Amino acid sequence: MGCVSSNYDFQMAPARIPTKDQILAVDIGATNVKFCHVDERGELLEGVRRRPTPYPCSPERLIETLDERIEGSECRRVGIGFPGEFSNGRVIRPGNLSRPGGVTTEVDPELEAQWIGFDLQSALCEVTGRDVRIVNDATLAALGCIEGHGVELVLTLGTGLGIALSIDGALRTIRDVGAEVFVRGKTYDQTIGEHSRSLDEIHWGELLVMAVEGFVAEFAATTVHLAGGNARRVTPALFTDTPYRVVINGNQASIKGAAKLFYH
Repeated sequence: MGCVSSNYDFQMAPARIPTKDQILAVDIGATNVKFCHVDERGELLEGVRRRPTPYPCSPERLIETLDERIEGSECRRVGIGFPGEFSNGRVIRPGNLSRPGGVTTEVDPELEAQWIGFDLQSALCEVTGRDVRIVNDATLAALGCIEGHGVELVLTLGTGLGIALSIDGALRTIRDVGAEVFVRGKTYDQTIGEHSRSLDEIHWGELLVMAVEGFVAEFAATTVHLAGGNARRVTPALFTDTPYRVVINGNQASIKGAAKLFYH
């Protein structure tokens, strides 16, 4: 029988280190961009701040938004989660950022073309003069919640669906599943994302269980971490009779994970 546990963090640690030695954690979402100062352990040093994701979200417009906040933070190190396929500093696919009006609009091929292959990490390092490190947002969440043993699957539940995989503490590169068709011709983003949940939370939970079971079977996962803003909406009873563990994390996993881009 499966085990469901929760891992919420409600306490904020007081700032104990100089601002310049803190890390600015940035979680870019399809709806909001979250910012927070953390220490070398990933402990939050302040409340999480949010700013609406700018649309249409071209590389230049996102850089402008981030540069303003990075400059104001005074932090020398910045860890960022990007909401799409990302590798070696470059955007592979921009996910929902290629939609000019957000997730409810269609992909703009011209906007998507601006993103594909764009070296966002180098651009931000150059513009800000800071040590900026960027990974996929689900990867950043995984860094903030994996336990380091067995096959751990991390699903981020927010505007869309993100996925990451860890085997004995080592992150493995896997595909971005958000745009893949899941059921009835609709993608994982459309069926597991916030819009679907807002229409019918019970059906959303049923679809989430289907998705989790499919990924557990595919990756032979022993533990599933649910993270992101909608993880708190998951009813633990959905996963009480499963052969794998489910850990429901708070919405701070990505923020906490930023520290591990600099401290292992």
